[in-house]
Amino acid sequence: MKRVLIAGYTGAMGQKAVDLVAGMPDFEVAAGLAPSGKQGNLPAQAKIYRKLSEINESYDIWVDFTTPQAVFENVQFALQHHMRPIVGTTGLTDEQVQLLQKLAQTEGVGGLIAPNFGMSAVLLMKFAQLAAEFFPDAEIIEMHHADKKDAPSGTALATAKLIAQARQNSPESANSEETLAGVRGGDYQGVKIHAVRLPGYIAHEQVLFGGPGEALTIRQDSFDRSSFMSGVKVALLKVAELDHLVVGLENIL
Repeated sequence: MKRVLIAGYTGAMGQKAVDLVAGMPDFEVAAGLAPSGKQGNLPAQAKIYRKLSEINESYDIWVDFTTPQAVFENVQFALQHHMRPIVGTTGLTDEQVQLLQKLAQTEGVGGLIAPNFGMSAVLLMKFAQLAAEFFPDAEIIEMHHADKKDAPSGTALATAKLIAQARQNSPESANSEETLAGVRGGDYQGVKIHAVRLPGYIAHEQVLFGGPGEALTIRQDSFDRSSFMSGVKVALLKVAELDHLVVGLENIL
């Protein structure tokens, strides 16, 4: 029986993760971590921790759906205590990911950091990577619910990185002058990223490619958080096989 600790179990994604793990054979929700300490939908026998310093035993898997401010310390703690992390929280910097990967190697613990667990989002990133070989000029629009803590989303940033890596030609430089600061969005190696935060949205992304006389748009939409659980389930089933800290769900499919 794999014993799972879910960090951020009171949040929208954390609650879905609790239900998923509770319904999987050979897995159990053994503990939850959240500052509120509320029972939520945790099983009655699960331990509840309000902070890292209260955790007094180790678990097989650490599932993290917390906040950008907490995730680095959480994953560091999990690796140091030989709990395999499955991280859906975004906001980690490239430097933090590298530090965690080095720590995982030192501790001999495998795990997964996934910018997105939705299959449609994973496919969008792969399609965008392919398209970037032929359309070096690209912009990204990502749309999320108003409560999302970080911008841009981890998925949008991961998409921009894949586009930048795959381009064979340099993008054209836009000559437009901003008459309103920031209106052209953020810039990752020439890929503009625009972040929308509005009520009613869940998670959506468009990648726009432009070329002489033509354009290509790739879009994915997540209308319910349950759509992410298929990817979390794959991670739960495969994380024990990993011998290092993997970044990207597509790398274990």
